[in-house]
Amino acid sequence: MVTGIKPIGAKSMAEQVELSLREYFTRQAFKPGDALPTELELAAALGVSRNVVREALSRFKMLGIIESKKKVGMIISNPDIVGTFEKVLNPTIMDTATLQDLFELRLALEVGIADLLFIRKTDADIAELEAIVANETRGDFFRINNEIAFHGKLYEMTGNETLKNFQRLLLPIFGYVVKLEKEKQVSGKISHKDLVKLLRKGDKEAFKKGMLAHLQPHYDRLKAHR
Repeated sequence: MVTGIKPIGAKSMAEQVELSLREYFTRQAFKPGDALPTELELAAALGVSRNVVREALSRFKMLGIIESKKKVGMIISNPDIVGTFEKVLNPTIMDTATLQDLFELRLALEVGIADLLFIRKTDADIAELEAIVANETRGDFFRINNEIAFHGKLYEMTGNETLKNFQRLLLPIFGYVVKLEKEKQVSGKISHKDLVKLLRKGDKEAFKKGMLAHLQPHYDRLKAHR
């Protein structure tokens, strides 16, 4: 008999089973690699059918929280948080409010990565940024490509894998940003080229101010629409 898990009513939905299992995982302090009870054992402990348990477990599998191993059964996994978000973030079905939220998240992240950049930047990184800037040109297609290349490189330079992978989530908003800039004709006083110079010769505080100036038109637009 499985202990440390609360049974729920027979008519409970899979969402309630999922919540009960989350609490169970926490109380029992499961770690990645730990084996879980079988579906039958969980169903008996919860007082629900095996099908309801299976539906709840499928949600955990989709999120990467658990996985099935041959000859072992279900185990707690180490979820790819960014990868999970990426699966559900489809730019074709995101509304303007969601795109705006992601855009604001990008603003906050990019102003705040200066400390990591100045700890881990290399001459090779700066040279790569200079090459990206040298290829910048007019036109939405090229602008988006260069925007992705430039800011993506900044995330890579932090040396933080989660930040680097999180950059992928922000890619759908680049077209949205271009559309905004096209309509409002916004342009920061500090360009990508200026930011590279600050990375090479400046300090982190100067870079923070430069990045803020680069993104300032977007902050101004947010203030105007409060």
